Amino acid sequence: MRPDNEPNLMRLYLRHCAIGFALSAVFVGLILWRDVAGLGSLIAGSDIGWLAAFLLWFFHGTVFGSVQFAIVVMSQARDDDDDDDHRGMLVPVRVAAQSESRGL
Repeated sequence: MRPDNEPNLMRLYLRHCAIGFALSAVFVGLILWRDVAGLGSLIAGSDIGWLAAFLLWFFHGTVFGSVQFAIVVMSQARDDDDDDDHRGMLVPVRVAAQSESRGL
């Protein structure tokens, strides 16, 4: 049984993975359009360039989707830290330390 205030994680995950894959499509499209490091012309001139473009999109989509989901999950965290300082004022105390000198 799931509490009412807990988010539906599967829907949240799929939504943000879709956002990540959309961002990946834009990113790979820009890489190919701007011909970064000659990738656009290399993929356009290859007979299996579609596979390279698909793999670029898929793996970037995996990374972007994971980052999207991680950002959303981490932003939902509650602050459980007790930031109030109930210890009073801290005062430094001098402690004398003695050491024996060794003759070398």
